[in-house]
Amino acid sequence: MKVFLGVDIGTHESKGTLVDETGTILAYAAAPHKMIVPRPGWAEHRAEEDWWGDFNAVTKELLAKSKINPDAIACVATSAIGPCMLPVDAHGKPLINAVLYGVDTRAEEEIEILNTAIGPERIMAKCGNALTSQSVGPKILWFKRNHPDLFEKTAKILTSTSFLVHRLTGEYVIDHYSAANFSPLYDIETLDWTSELSDEIVDLERLPRLLWSADIAGHITAQAARETGLSEGTPVTAGTIDAAAEAVSVGVRHNGDLMMMYGSSIFIIQVTGDRRVNDPRLWYAPWLREGTHASMAGLATSGTLTHWFRDRFARDLPKDNAFATLAEEAAQSTPGANGLLFLPYFSGVRTPIHDSKAKGAIFGLNLTHSRGDVYRAIIEGIAMGTAHVIETYRDINQAPQRILAVGGGTKNRLWLQATSDFSDLSQIVAEKTMGASYGNAFLAACSVGMAKPEDIDDWNPVKEVIPAERTSVHAHHYELFRKFYEDSRAVAHAL
Repeated sequence: MKVFLGVDIGTHESKGTLVDETGTILAYAAAPHKMIVPRPGWAEHRAEEDWWGDFNAVTKELLAKSKINPDAIACVATSAIGPCMLPVDAHGKPLINAVLYGVDTRAEEEIEILNTAIGPERIMAKCGNALTSQSVGPKILWFKRNHPDLFEKTAKILTSTSFLVHRLTGEYVIDHYSAANFSPLYDIETLDWTSELSDEIVDLERLPRLLWSADIAGHITAQAARETGLSEGTPVTAGTIDAAAEAVSVGVRHNGDLMMMYGSSIFIIQVTGDRRVNDPRLWYAPWLREGTHASMAGLATSGTLTHWFRDRFARDLPKDNAFATLAEEAAQSTPGANGLLFLPYFSGVRTPIHDSKAKGAIFGLNLTHSRGDVYRAIIEGIAMGTAHVIETYRDINQAPQRILAVGGGTKNRLWLQATSDFSDLSQIVAEKTMGASYGNAFLAACSVGMAKPEDIDDWNPVKEVIPAERTSVHAHHYELFRKFYEDSRAVAHAL
């Protein structure tokens, strides 16, 4: 029997899954870690401890639980949060903590510098993406400007998956889907690195070699075998960003399929087939195979807000069932949360507004409101932020044909239903919802020819459909939600 290993490094937790040739899960493991926030607007991980350390921990646990001989593993695929910015020296050692994806907004000044020097229109035309907090190019420039001594020692600029694959194989590679987030350094026409827009950011030889996600990047080295417990010579794929692997795990592959990932943030991927969709409100990237394209969107804070609320305003509840109790309290409220509005922009807002200075807010409080009302308002605020993204897709004639939900937040029925109601679209929930690590295992099987893309429908069939139950209350509240941001924007920026 051949098996496949998938590992994913998330914002707050890493997960690993071992599956057999039919997609049956043989073992599952998880390891928590923390996102470091050294100052407002910054978000970091420790690459050695949080990425490589977690990879080793979950892999060893999977082997121990399954009692599988490592020689039976036909292929390894990994994903991780992204896009990230990690400079490493000539030995592959991190020079600073990894700078995370769009929740890290430290490069605002560099975005302005590059937009002024190049022009937003040229960047959009060449790279398919406007410069935002999601872009890696400005973060590299931030590193160069603020740590010139360390920049001189930098041999490569990696993202999270690149770092893991290097530790496993010794190869410096990155998949095209991840690389498209390195604006203004990636050319969407040539599918290659470019210095045409700016040669002031980084020498292109310091960037990893480009591959497609399911390409074999290399094989596990003797050193990696000793550290992980895996067998030397096992093939390893190029990997990808966690959200892409999540999408694969639930069967997103047809034109018009949209993944709704419920996690610490909401992340959305819509496959657009052979059509490249470029809109400055959204993100673009080549999809996982040559000739296919995807359009992405994301909120900065989503599930993170439920944890924030629990840890600060539900300390009286045991942590193991706090969310269940809060959901019961919120169910006693009504759609519209008894007249409360909540802006979920605690780390600014990514798509479609791209406002790093936006603030979180709750409005409409009076002395009759309960904790359940406030918790419901938080859930509905996240759902309305998501509905704003869906509205943007409709605006550009890319209305989703199917929404497939995935991620830990799918266990929160209130959140699922609110998203369907405010977006006015049903959602499909697959049988297996562990997400990216399972998608990685499937990609590993495809990479060595032991599965085909359409086999995911058998590996992970549909479990249920969450229908939309939109009412006039949802429509009215969403209109007020949009107006609330616009009317409070100047105050938020002044703060």
